[in-house]
Amino acid sequence: MALLLCLLFARQQVLAQTAEIQVNDLRCESLVNPLGMDVFAPRLSWQLRGSKRGLMQTAYQIQVASTPDLLMAGKADFWDSEKVMSESSIQIPYKGKMLRSTDQCYWRVRIWTNDGVSAWSTPSYWTVGLLTYADWKGRWIGLDRSFSWDREDQFSRLSARYFRKEFRPQKKIKQAMVYIMGLGLYELYINGEKIGKQVLAPAPTDYTKEIKYNTFDVSAQLQQDNNAIGVILGNGRFYTMRQAYKPYKIKTFGYPKLRMHMEIRYEDDTKETISTDDSWKVSADGPIRANNEYDGEEYDAREELEGWNKAGYDDANWLKADFVQEPGGMPRAQTNEFMQVMDTLKPKSIHQVSAGRYVLDMGQNMTGWLKLRVKGDSGTRVKMRFAESLQQDGNLFVANLRDARVTDVYTLKGVGVETWEPRFVYHGFRYVEITGYPHEPTLEDFQGMVVYDGLASTASFACDQPVLNQLYHNAWWGIAGNYKGMPIDCPQRNERQPWLGDRTTGAYGESFLFDNAKLYAKWLDDIASAQMPDGSIPDVAPAFWRYYSDNVTWPGTYLSVADMLYQQYGDTYVIKKHYPSMKKWMDYMSRNYENKGLITRDKYGDWCVPPEAKELIHSRDPQRQTDGVLLASATYYHLLQLMQRFADITGNENDRLFFEIKAKRLKEAFNQQFLDKSTGQYSNNTVTANLLPLYFEMVPEENRKLVFENIVTKITGEHKGHISTGVIGTQYLMRGLSNNGRPDLAFQLATNTTYPSWGYMVEKGATTIWELWNGDTANPAMNSQNHVMLLGDLLIWYYENLVGIKVHKPGFKQFIMKPDFSNPLKWVVGSYRSGYGLIKSSWKKEKNSLQWDMEVPANTTALVYFPTIDSRKIKEGKRTIENSKGIRYVKEDKGYSVFEVGAGTYQFRVDLIK
Repeated sequence: MALLLCLLFARQQVLAQTAEIQVNDLRCESLVNPLGMDVFAPRLSWQLRGSKRGLMQTAYQIQVASTPDLLMAGKADFWDSEKVMSESSIQIPYKGKMLRSTDQCYWRVRIWTNDGVSAWSTPSYWTVGLLTYADWKGRWIGLDRSFSWDREDQFSRLSARYFRKEFRPQKKIKQAMVYIMGLGLYELYINGEKIGKQVLAPAPTDYTKEIKYNTFDVSAQLQQDNNAIGVILGNGRFYTMRQAYKPYKIKTFGYPKLRMHMEIRYEDDTKETISTDDSWKVSADGPIRANNEYDGEEYDAREELEGWNKAGYDDANWLKADFVQEPGGMPRAQTNEFMQVMDTLKPKSIHQVSAGRYVLDMGQNMTGWLKLRVKGDSGTRVKMRFAESLQQDGNLFVANLRDARVTDVYTLKGVGVETWEPRFVYHGFRYVEITGYPHEPTLEDFQGMVVYDGLASTASFACDQPVLNQLYHNAWWGIAGNYKGMPIDCPQRNERQPWLGDRTTGAYGESFLFDNAKLYAKWLDDIASAQMPDGSIPDVAPAFWRYYSDNVTWPGTYLSVADMLYQQYGDTYVIKKHYPSMKKWMDYMSRNYENKGLITRDKYGDWCVPPEAKELIHSRDPQRQTDGVLLASATYYHLLQLMQRFADITGNENDRLFFEIKAKRLKEAFNQQFLDKSTGQYSNNTVTANLLPLYFEMVPEENRKLVFENIVTKITGEHKGHISTGVIGTQYLMRGLSNNGRPDLAFQLATNTTYPSWGYMVEKGATTIWELWNGDTANPAMNSQNHVMLLGDLLIWYYENLVGIKVHKPGFKQFIMKPDFSNPLKWVVGSYRSGYGLIKSSWKKEKNSLQWDMEVPANTTALVYFPTIDSRKIKEGKRTIENSKGIRYVKEDKGYSVFEVGAGTYQFRVDLIK
């Protein structure tokens, strides 16, 4: 399909590229040319570029057609928006003809601007998936039983299932599309060729509620002669990692199963469907003898089924596929990005620790697997065991992995040089213990395959402070490694769960580094699916672990992530979609846990505050712990503020008034219960106890200064300039300090290298972020070395306070550029790619001046805060700022001159001599 477009539109592409105003980066539902969309009104976006400063779109026209030829001729049989007067260029909903299953939609856009009209864009496309359950042909097939080589105890080890089907097309093929649901994980082959770059597909869900299907165009892989379809099924989260173990807590779904629908369209426009039924053959006796996300994959190359996924293979000894019970969930298109091998790492070193036992160091705590190259005798078993760190004697440290066995085993077939990598597991590791290798291994024998969701990296950051650069590096690797079709807490031990509380503010910070919009929109659906009929929301979603503890701080992430998607990406759809469920949960919590105006239910406290002794996991000192009712009530107040915003967006005026009144009453009860007005202390005066009401604007105006002084005194005095907050407090710490006049203290916390601090982790050699501030000394039961929850709002602070880029109007239609130049840094170079285009902010302090370079994308404006009230001291090139094009004075604000800056590239110089 892509090749067809390239040929048909080559001439138009040349025209578009030569035009002064260009329209490019066309997206459907934030994806490039997506297949199998099951959204009835998908949202379309684009970016524009041009040489004119202050370039703004004034109108657009979208055309959508059923074929490339019709679109080329201007015959938009699906939709012609005609000229729409609007500056909007992101999240434009399709408003054309009602789409049907398997429709193909080709689209283009042109725009009017304040500098003229663009040519038509290079066309893009999307295809429609199977919109109704009735559109699916065939049935679920599988083998609902185990075999003699399997084991189904606590450490479940189930072999992979191999499926195959041969067919011959009736006529000349024009196009063929495959829609597949392979649970828990699948790999699809057509005539021996693996389809797609995805790994560990599909994205995990609660399979009793919803199942993600994937769509592929396999036209190029089919042939007019006999064809073979092959599918391998791994276990994933479906046949879960722990069988018959704590069934009250751990959810499992059954044996792996498959449903597939292939629609072949012939040249005469007739169609044929090939789908799963009992004519398919299946074998569980293949080379993948076991696969388990916690424990690893075992592969016996002697059992390889040579040619099993090609036509003509003798499958007489294979079993007939059984019709099996459907999982229960409805099929829904996966519209978040696939997991992929996104990078490769070369090992840094290898050393022998004892006879036949070697330890490989990747140099970076990573998530994925090891690809090996080996030559040896048939039956030789090479074992690879994974860990994040080493003991002092050079052996692996695995105590923090709990009972996860994290071991891959490859058994050689003994024919030449063999290469292998697992298919259905991943590991979180830096070090690998290798045993059974038939000769002395070298670094060239191994390669680290880095696996995470295929999200675009959207940012860059560097400065003259090494610890800040390393923390940025560590955060990037930790975030990437914990994107697994859902945001998980850790990638290495026997957990790897999508805890809500880890991402309350984390998702916001992550959105600067990665284009995570589709991942988190999918996760909101997971949370909604996990909601109980009475309104309760779990702490983990999908609810693979049944934790419905009814606290506020973890489930409240449902609302904060929705707000992040609205603010950072301009997505109002998620607010409208989830508003009823969010309102239902808010009502549930109030109905069940409100007492005298306060919310009384809390489960985790300010999770993982630095404890009084470095070997402890959790503090036992009441003076370090924050009252759970305070945490719950302050958070609930903040969520009431969000619900007021959501009520405005959804047009629920009565609801907005209700939430406003409820927030007012809660605030009064909160201050009456917890605030000592004479001292300005909330509750027992922890930093978190004071910070939350201050940040959420619950503190009476006359008490704000004293409350903030208590925060500062607590940090600088009792805690000697170090962090004392846990997961909850750290979410607002850096911005809370900076916004209230102590950016210097925020900078100190960010650059500390002594315990407890982020920099302490760096000093101890960490290449990701720890779960605990004392992750090097605490009890191994809970000291993951790759967690992101303690990042809090650090990354937000990086971009909003150091680089100085902050959203002002949703989606960065307008943004604020206001770095904190008072910090000790000499220079910062940063960028962020928004939905409108690349934003750059790079500054450097010189002896008596400030050099500040920036880039503002087309169709946006920036409110730029210059650190002087004398605009004559601000120059762009040799001109004063008032004489520069694309710039307009706005106001003076607390020592800053604020200008509105239009699209363009700028080099400013600010005279700092008083």
